[in-house]
Amino acid sequence: MERKELLMVVLIGVLLLTTAVQSVQLVRLSNAEIIIPSVGSAVKTASSDSGGNPVSAPANLQNLPSMVGGC
Repeated sequence: MERKELLMVVLIGVLLLTTAVQSVQLVRLSNAEIIIPSVGSAVKTASSDSGGNPVSAPANLQNLPSMVGGC
């Protein structure tokens, strides 16, 4: 076998191995249980703290739209 042929065989083998690993990962991901928190608790947590007071964003996030060019 020439060097070019050997290199091609090795590269195709690496590609096939990568494809097999990614296929196994995809199957595991599709079979994984997805836990979604209830919408009511997520909204309540985001909009107020435990005392019922509104939660404000940290000071460094107050001017975020202007930092990224938003309006």
